[in-house]
Amino acid sequence: MTKIARNPSAIDPMIAMVCDGPGTLLREERRPLPTPAEGELLVRVLACGICRTDLHVIDGEIPAHYPIVPGHEVVGSVLAAGGGVAGFSLGTRVGIPWLGHTCGRCAYCRDGRENLCDHPKFTGATRDGGYATHVVADARYCFPLPDELPDAEAAPLLCAGLIGWRAYRMAGDGQHFGLYGFGAAAHILAQIAHWQGRSVYAFTQPKDADGQDFARSLGCVWAGASDEPPPVLLDAAIIFAPVGALVPQALKTVRKGGRVICAGIHMTEIPAFPYADLWGERQILSVANLTRNDGTSFLEVARQAGIRPTVTCFPLEEANRALADVRAGTIKGAAVLVA
Repeated sequence: MTKIARNPSAIDPMIAMVCDGPGTLLREERRPLPTPAEGELLVRVLACGICRTDLHVIDGEIPAHYPIVPGHEVVGSVLAAGGGVAGFSLGTRVGIPWLGHTCGRCAYCRDGRENLCDHPKFTGATRDGGYATHVVADARYCFPLPDELPDAEAAPLLCAGLIGWRAYRMAGDGQHFGLYGFGAAAHILAQIAHWQGRSVYAFTQPKDADGQDFARSLGCVWAGASDEPPPVLLDAAIIFAPVGALVPQALKTVRKGGRVICAGIHMTEIPAFPYADLWGERQILSVANLTRNDGTSFLEVARQAGIRPTVTCFPLEEANRALADVRAGTIKGAAVLVA
């Protein structure tokens, strides 16, 4: 039996920003308020971060089911719960991430690697996401959120933070870390690495003096253009920008045995490079999605470290303008839609 919250916001009409297909602008649509099915939550969206993955969905660069409501950095309040849901009270503030469902049966799920599930569903790509006033989510993949952060600041943690954290853990235990593409994910990860006493080197677009100043303000020991060498060889480099040409560049910056982590879900083609740049047991690794364990471990670390994302807020109806600003790289930190 579905439990419905008895307050005015529970009966407001739903407004969603819908992508009808690759290359189209989002359109505003009014819908009946959905009813959560067995195991689902109906959530009133309070804030939804804009991730570069949303651009890949809108551009048709990754699989999606159109028409689709994008958005997978969702912070909201539980309005209703379907049957069989435990652990969430009405009014609980929750986070809804990219991973929206896994099959639980394939070899990857059985092996504890649900991020590689053969039959997944992804929030904002294959099930409707948070560019809306309301969203329905599988309760098993929602996270209770700590109270320390305001809604808009909590939103980027749900993907920029999570995927950055997974990439960071894959990078190993070295001291010197490079971050290519100093946007939403890197500006969160830099704070964690600085809190842990590691040295962070930020790589931005050439001539992006403001971005380099921003990186240094968050504790980076060096900031420069992506085509500049850092002052020391790195233990690992994490690439957040979807630019394949950065992979050979990053390989030249890491020491023998170092790692280059490709943290994006989509990247342009990687150009050819000499084997000598890879030799010396250097590694190139990719990060695919996330697990629920990534979420619980990261949110605890973010709480301990006192992470404070830098955000620029836009009204929900201005989603197209916000996406354009993210595409142009003019956002410092993260962009967030507020309903």
